[in-house]
Amino acid sequence: MITDGTRTTLLRKAALNNAAWCDAVCRAHGVAPRYEGDGLWVSPRRTPPMYPDAVTLEPGVPAERVLLGVDTDSPGCSVKDSFADLDLAGAGFEVLFEAQWIHRPAGAPLPPAEAGGLEWSEVTDAAELAGWEAASGGVFRPELLGEGIVFLAGRAGGRIVTGAVASTGGDVVGVSNLFGAAWAGVLGAVAVRWPGLDVVGYEHGEDLETALQAGFTPIGPVRVWLRTGGADPASSD
Repeated sequence: MITDGTRTTLLRKAALNNAAWCDAVCRAHGVAPRYEGDGLWVSPRRTPPMYPDAVTLEPGVPAERVLLGVDTDSPGCSVKDSFADLDLAGAGFEVLFEAQWIHRPAGAPLPPAEAGGLEWSEVTDAAELAGWEAASGGVFRPELLGEGIVFLAGRAGGRIVTGAVASTGGDVVGVSNLFGAAWAGVLGAVAVRWPGLDVVGYEHGEDLETALQAGFTPIGPVRVWLRTGGADPASSD
């Protein structure tokens, strides 16, 4: 049983971990976000596609504070509302999607291995990363290959068929960009590299159900807001 206090601590760790991953992606693209002292990670310049312009790191961050730090004038501004407690509708934002943060304690039993005898390894260079991208549909810079960020690849017959990104930060390991739904192999690889760290992430829909079957527990909602027009943020309540 996870107590409310433990749940809030885990949510903070998950949000911080996710912000660290977003920060790394942004810096690989030449964007320089910053951590604010009041529980906010923010980028005044538009971030790469599919990555937020702000992530709340604490509950109760005022919406006005979030809006002051991001560029709401150009299309595509988005905010990761880590505690699902913001209301940005009056500033022209809509909820793009809602998901659940998930948590799996260090040392938990691994789920049964996937059929097919996949071979798991770490992507180590730009050529391998290109193959990983082709299989996953993502676009990542080689600058991300380094300590604290691991691109995991599951291969069948030498060909990458599944994988995920595992990244440290917030005293946990975050798993993102999972494709092929091979949780057993991903969790096994994470356990070898960081045996003492809990694993976090977020999922929704069928992907959430698959994660729960792999031993994760939902710990709280997360929302992503996208600015689609409407009121001037400077005049919102």
